[in-house]
Amino acid sequence: MKGLVFTEFLEMVEAVWSLDMVDAVIDRAQVATGGAYTSVGTYPHTEMLALVTALAAETGQPAGELVRAFGRHLFGRFSKLYGQFFTGARDSFQFLSGIEEVIHAEVRKLYPDAELPGFEVESRTDTLILTYFSSHPFADLAHGLIEGCVAYFGERVDIRREDTDLPGAQVRFVLRRLG
Repeated sequence: MKGLVFTEFLEMVEAVWSLDMVDAVIDRAQVATGGAYTSVGTYPHTEMLALVTALAAETGQPAGELVRAFGRHLFGRFSKLYGQFFTGARDSFQFLSGIEEVIHAEVRKLYPDAELPGFEVESRTDTLILTYFSSHPFADLAHGLIEGCVAYFGERVDIRREDTDLPGAQVRFVLRRLG
C-alpha cells in the first residue's frame, strides 16, 4: 500500500483528534515501521489495518466508520493534490466511470508497484454500478472515497452497498441520482 495513504491517514487523525492521538494509535498498533511513513514508500496493508484497529480502540468508534471517514478525507486531499484528474469531469458519475481507464492508469504510470483495487463499471441513465474487486479488505475506504466524490461535485446521490457473490469481488455500490 502506498505511503501516501498512511501519511494522509495520520494527518487526518491529527486534524480530527490530536498529535497525541497519533502517538497513541502508533503505540497501540505496534507496527513494524514505528509509524514512520513516507508518501512515496510502500508498506504492508496489514499496517493500515493495525492503525485503524488501534484508532477504533482509542476512540470507541467502529473501524468501518473510521475508514469511511478517512475515505472522504482522502478524496478531498486527492482533489487538491491531483487536480489534473478532475479536469473535464462534469459530475461524480463521469469521474467514477473513468476510475480504471483514467485515474488508475495514471497512478500505475507514477507508481508501477501500486496494488490498486479494481472496479467494474456499469452505467445507466441515472444509475451507476461500481463493483469493487480487491485482495485487501478496504471496501469501507472505497465507500468513503465514493462519498467524498459525490460531496466534491455537490450532488444528491443515494449510495447503496450490496454484497456480491462474484469471484474476487467484495461489494457492489449502486449510485442513483436524486432529484
